[in-house]
This record gives sequence, structure tokens and C-alpha cells, in this order.
Amino acid sequence: MTTIEQIKELLQENLNIDPEHVSDDSTFDSLGIDSLDMVELICELEDRMDVDFGEPDGLETVADLVAYVDSL
Repeated sequence: MTTIEQIKELLQENLNIDPEHVSDDSTFDSLGIDSLDMVELICELEDRMDVDFGEPDGLETVADLVAYVDSL
């Protein structure tokens, strides 16, 4: 499963966001994801992918998050 597929799956499971409404260019604001939701999303991704994200800054779009995860 690709990184974006995992993110879409988590968004659907945790925030009821339809994966069809999520693209690389989607901003977290446009998806209704606030800072608390973002922290929870990152924690879930860390657990699922068995990595430590640290404190990522400047993640505004889904593509930003995918690039950050793939760089780890």
C-alpha cells in the first residue's frame, strides 16, 4: 500500500473523510483537519508505519505529508 493510500485510509477511518475527496493537492484546511486532528493522524501513521516522525513543520497539503513520510 502506498503512503497516500494509507493516509486516505486513515482519514476515512478516523475522520470520515471520503478518500475520493482527497488528492495530493488537498490542503488539510480544505479537508477540515485541525491541529489536533493532524497530531492524531501523525500518531496513527507512526504506529502503522513503525517510524518516528519527530515534529514535522510546514505540512499544508497531503503531498507535503506524503513527501515527508517517504523521506524517512
